[in-house]
Amino acid sequence: MNAPLTQQSVLHSTTDLKEFAARLQLEAEGEVLFDRGSRGRYATDASIYQIEPLGVLIPKSIDDVRAALSLCRQFNIPLLARGAGTSQCGQTVGAALVIDNSKYLNAISDLDLDAMTVAVEPGTVLDHLNAWLKPHGVWFPVDVSTAAQCTLGGMAGNNSCGSRSIAYGNMVHNVHSIDALLSDGTEAVFCDERHMQSQGPRITQILKGLHTIAEREQEQLQLQVPSVMRRVGGYNLDIFHPQSERPYSADGSVNLAHLLVGSEGTLAYSKKITLKLAPLPANKTLGVVNFPSFYQAMDLTRHIVKLTPCAVELVDRTMIDLARSNPAFRPVIDKAIIGEPEAILLVEFAGESKAEQLGKLAELVELMGDLGLPGSVVEMSDAAAQKSLWEVRKAGLNIMMSMRGDGKPVSFIEDCAVPLEHLAEYTSKLTEVFQKHGTRGTWYAHASVGTLHVRPILDMRAGGAEKMRAIAQEAAELVRQYKGAFSGEHGDGLVRSEWVSWQFGPRLTKAFEDIKDLFDPDGLMNPGKIVRCSKMDDKSLFRFAPGYKTIAFMPALDWSAWNVSNDPATDTTTAPGTGGDPTHGFSKAVEMCNNNGHCRKFDAGTMCPSYRITRDEQHLTRGRANTLRLALSGQLGPDAFTSDEMRETMDLCVSCKGCKRDCPTGVDMAKMKVEFLYQWQRKHGLKFKDRLIATLPHWAPWAARIPFLFNLRDTIPGVAALTERYLGFSAKRALPKWRSDTFLKHADTTDAETADVVLFADTFNNYFESENARAAYKVLQAAGYQVHIAKPLANDATPKRPLCCGRTFLAAGMVDEAKKEARRVVEALQPFVSRGIPVVGLEPSCLLSLRDEFLVMDLGDDAQRLASNAFLFEEFLAREEVTARLKPKLGPLPEKRALLHGHCHQKAFDAVRPIQQVLALIPELKTELIESSCCGMAGSFGYDASHYDASMKMAELSLLPAIRKAEPGTLLIADGTSCRHQIADGLAHDTVNNRALHVACVLERALIS
Repeated sequence: MNAPLTQQSVLHSTTDLKEFAARLQLEAEGEVLFDRGSRGRYATDASIYQIEPLGVLIPKSIDDVRAALSLCRQFNIPLLARGAGTSQCGQTVGAALVIDNSKYLNAISDLDLDAMTVAVEPGTVLDHLNAWLKPHGVWFPVDVSTAAQCTLGGMAGNNSCGSRSIAYGNMVHNVHSIDALLSDGTEAVFCDERHMQSQGPRITQILKGLHTIAEREQEQLQLQVPSVMRRVGGYNLDIFHPQSERPYSADGSVNLAHLLVGSEGTLAYSKKITLKLAPLPANKTLGVVNFPSFYQAMDLTRHIVKLTPCAVELVDRTMIDLARSNPAFRPVIDKAIIGEPEAILLVEFAGESKAEQLGKLAELVELMGDLGLPGSVVEMSDAAAQKSLWEVRKAGLNIMMSMRGDGKPVSFIEDCAVPLEHLAEYTSKLTEVFQKHGTRGTWYAHASVGTLHVRPILDMRAGGAEKMRAIAQEAAELVRQYKGAFSGEHGDGLVRSEWVSWQFGPRLTKAFEDIKDLFDPDGLMNPGKIVRCSKMDDKSLFRFAPGYKTIAFMPALDWSAWNVSNDPATDTTTAPGTGGDPTHGFSKAVEMCNNNGHCRKFDAGTMCPSYRITRDEQHLTRGRANTLRLALSGQLGPDAFTSDEMRETMDLCVSCKGCKRDCPTGVDMAKMKVEFLYQWQRKHGLKFKDRLIATLPHWAPWAARIPFLFNLRDTIPGVAALTERYLGFSAKRALPKWRSDTFLKHADTTDAETADVVLFADTFNNYFESENARAAYKVLQAAGYQVHIAKPLANDATPKRPLCCGRTFLAAGMVDEAKKEARRVVEALQPFVSRGIPVVGLEPSCLLSLRDEFLVMDLGDDAQRLASNAFLFEEFLAREEVTARLKPKLGPLPEKRALLHGHCHQKAFDAVRPIQQVLALIPELKTELIESSCCGMAGSFGYDASHYDASMKMAELSLLPAIRKAEPGTLLIADGTSCRHQIADGLAHDTVNNRALHVACVLERALIS
């Protein structure tokens, strides 16, 4: 029998890696990735570890996997199956051929509502499955917090649990069978043992061997396996002699699929997983219990579970505060708390009867009164409010990881599970352990089953490994004292595999090795996990390994807010710019990505449109952040930061800022792209087309004088094709039409001294769609405002050139030029801002630059004051006093229904709701928000010939199909210039309305004359 493959022996055995890659390219239909960047992007998951794979295969079919496994046997190369890469313990990193199942292997089949089962391929995302099942009234109830991105294959490999395991059990309780592929090529269906007897000699051998091992170790199983429901360490050998509180099978039978669940891909590759389903609960209620102390929350959980809720989830004070700092989460969490609690518990009841669930909620309120906490429960019966709060809880891990500084909550003891009667004492003693080592822990998750996700805050670059080892040892002693499990949910991987022997003892550890050898005698399947593992604190395997350092450069934007140090013991952070980062905070901002993969989600929201159309790790917020980190730290070679490969990785980022809003750790890839482009263009220069677009605000006044000349491109046959060939503008696009009747040319304006609002007319709404600015001016006047039009100061270097936010310069990386424009704006508006006069703008990407990029351009306190006083047109109108003035002056429109598409930047700054508020002022108009990501135009992105196809694919994800389904006479509303042009182009050949209006024009039409 071969010795287990270590990383070193793998490297030694793959001197002919090029031949292996070439063979794989020939034999597999899927994507074969052996370049350095791709291997780097798959070197990490959501853990602290980083191991570069030998290569990556993205299979298009199971045949590709078969071919890969055959070649791996020939070349003696390990194979590692991977889903979304959300593993927190290092299960999905290793020196192997990584098989990424998530792009193509996502078929759903064999729905049997009588048997209540469904089959999935391993790359199927949990939320996608449940959306597919919902019309049938059923769901798969292992509802993990990463449901929007995690795959069922990963969940099976990990034995995932989820928030509602107290009611539905773990993954292992909800798997019916697994169609598996063994390392020697054997294929079999692992299921109820009674149905496995006739699957060939290899399977017979495995069954016989497993029985021998189980009988031999029956006494050890009774002695060493903790009797708690949340136990996922090692292999589930106790399927033959169950030890858990909840039986593996309802009838007590032995199901061999349950052995594969939780095996982390070390025993077999799962081709198809047949799952058990549950009826969708018709009604849910949620009680949020507020506790004055953390200890009390833990102590009283054991009483709450007696009410038979389906979930009891903890959110601690740290998570509450961090959630409040996120604009997307603050309004949600504020509705759930009373005063300043140290912890809250989310207690959910579910079932068929609404009255019964409301009764359960009343029982909870009564119970808390009896326990000395009257008035501590926030009652939520509204489904939307419940869903919003659960989204905050689901984001718990990432919220915790949003701390700035090198100290981060580290996953290594977060899954210890103890009986509920010991939970309060265990958490109290563990807190003392943290204090002893100069840190503190962050707590959240499954109070209902005694599994709290606690993460000590450690700096893994400086002393973190030593503290991790010491804390793990002391935590382990507590777990043993309370007869708990060291690994309760997230599996073993690289961080907990060495603790398998501690938990189960030497004999069961040897039994696990025997099981591994029985299934995988050559040690090819994800070696180094569960058995024959490395040490948890092997620093050479860390993402921030010894010697990790970044290149030094001076960024164009101010990233100092990330360049800080933190002290977890005192919960303090040093002043901006004091963190010692050679990149002055840029690399620290990049490193905020913790690889959890939240950006892979496909549900409502904005991020990440390029990933949604490509399904490629490279074109994902996480993929870009990883590539930036590897380039900045020299791991992709010298000058990688400004290389062609880095440019390609950033190319499809449309700067939608979806990550700014949706990424709980605050990764703002749009801003990072500006920084990258600045460094790129300093080294490589700019193409003529890019410079032409960037400087548009400078030459726009000349174009407006002779618009017919500048519009010839779209009127003379053949010219569009020439501009595509020589400039790169797509011939399939009509360019915006220049006009001579610009807004600023003919606008009347109120004297600056008497004005009570300033209208900031951007380049696009001045030169191309001046009717929007005129409409906004008219509506503001109708609301009773004295409107002043923003203009340069008299002593401005170019007083006749209109003010500009600099957005076009930023999009090209010309940050110095953008700063000049921004300074002109700040200086011109300072006299108004100092008097508290609001500045109102129309184009989201322009106006919101005043609240975003202006703050990182070293423009001083005046920029801060301007940011606080700058509003989108609809934001300003949504103010209570403004709507009160305006509402009586608005009448009904001919159209009674409207479809609204929110600009990405509006979504990022939570500025879509104000549009809905002001549209609600129009009598009889019903507005429906299109659940869409980026429209795909994204400034000049969609006009680029090389981006045209990607641009249209983004539009076709949801925006254009939603409009095509609209009834005739539906009003289309989109505030973004790019969005309106994309709608017009995308629907130019459809027999539907393709003209979208700015909300200002809609309100103008509704004004009663």
